[in-house]
Amino acid sequence: MDREEYPILMLVAIAVIGIGIVTTSKPLAQFFVAGTREFVSTTVAMAWITWWALVIGFAIAGGVEAWTSTEAVSDLLEGHGPREIGYGSLFGFVSSSCSYSAIATAKNLFKKGASAAASLGAFMFASTNLVIEIGAVIVLLLGWQFLAADVIGGFLLIGLMALGFIYVVPDGIIERARENVREEGEPTAQDPVCGMEVNPEETDYSTEVDGETYYFCSQSCMESFDPDEANTTIREQATSLSGWEALADKQWKEWGMLWDEIAIGFVFAGLIAGFIPRSVWTSVFSGPILGMPTYVVWTSALGAIIGVATFVCSVGNVPFAAVLFTNGLPFGSVLAYIYADLIVPPIVDAYREYYGTTFAAVLSAMIFVSAVVVGVVVHFLFAGLGLIPPRSSATVAEVSIELNYKMVLNVFATAVFAILYWLHRSSPSESGGGEQPTHAQMGD
Repeated sequence: MDREEYPILMLVAIAVIGIGIVTTSKPLAQFFVAGTREFVSTTVAMAWITWWALVIGFAIAGGVEAWTSTEAVSDLLEGHGPREIGYGSLFGFVSSSCSYSAIATAKNLFKKGASAAASLGAFMFASTNLVIEIGAVIVLLLGWQFLAADVIGGFLLIGLMALGFIYVVPDGIIERARENVREEGEPTAQDPVCGMEVNPEETDYSTEVDGETYYFCSQSCMESFDPDEANTTIREQATSLSGWEALADKQWKEWGMLWDEIAIGFVFAGLIAGFIPRSVWTSVFSGPILGMPTYVVWTSALGAIIGVATFVCSVGNVPFAAVLFTNGLPFGSVLAYIYADLIVPPIVDAYREYYGTTFAAVLSAMIFVSAVVVGVVVHFLFAGLGLIPPRSSATVAEVSIELNYKMVLNVFATAVFAILYWLHRSSPSESGGGEQPTHAQMGD
């Protein structure tokens, strides 16, 4: 998340507290004391509940990214049939969970010839909403029914996006978007040691092995490069120190891109749980006044709008989703809220810079409509099967930290986190002083 967005989030936080002040029936002093206590306990409890899942999820994602090759991915995504859509979904599932990284990677795949359906539909959505980390947090805070709905709805949304790109969006608009991407960008290559994207024409560090040129972000990466390790198997990577150092670097990159959004998600969930009276939610989600179908449709649209307005992406969406669900937002509408993370204003602006205004508008509208439609469909599907969980099943706060399985898992996760951090700090790419790539650099 860019620093420029923080003032906007501060205004939103002030607005949340202001709504609470205007609508509360308690004396202001009592309101602030009780609200602050609820805010702190909710924020800390959600972080405590999900800490182990985040650490393990990022470690798995780092291993997948560090130990597998993605050089031929764009070739596998050139078409828009079931095979290419499947590959796009699979590569998204095992890739970064950061929305900014996802849109940058999808842009690069699209630039190199991948179809819009496979790259901007399947890969981009799967890499933010179907990854391991978000699935683990959804189970912990919302329950297994929401995870099942997220996966089923995710594939439905990918299918809708693919159909839209194939049959609705004119080929001319798609090709103009591809031309815009190819014109705006500089050539890029991936540092085989640390994974950073570098410009082959600007970097001073490169080496040629067996007719293939490798480019590096720093001298230390170039000096530590072993061409034999570039073709090692996953088993060899998993049993070598260098392989685990590469995993540590990748997972730390994930933390560097996502820690602020995750923290903001917890903070906003705590703010809303603590300072917005339940009477406000009751008045907003007052029930199916015009009948259940209409109610689910307009609240799904409202959920997607809330998702856009909150600015928070990916895993950071889930804590607030739990608050929305416990306060009355329907099951499918919560999914629409989660799915809207790819159309928050900064990301829409990135679409405009990448693809041009017309395609950015088309892409954003497709995601919004698909999120709402899928939210409605999944809601009634799960309602018909009797799988919509009670609101009390969602976890918003657990005041006490007890000696139970969560304590054991969190102690274990903290040890894993410390070891991976040590490996990251001692790895050659870190000792060379290479900087953590920003969201913008990920797309260059």
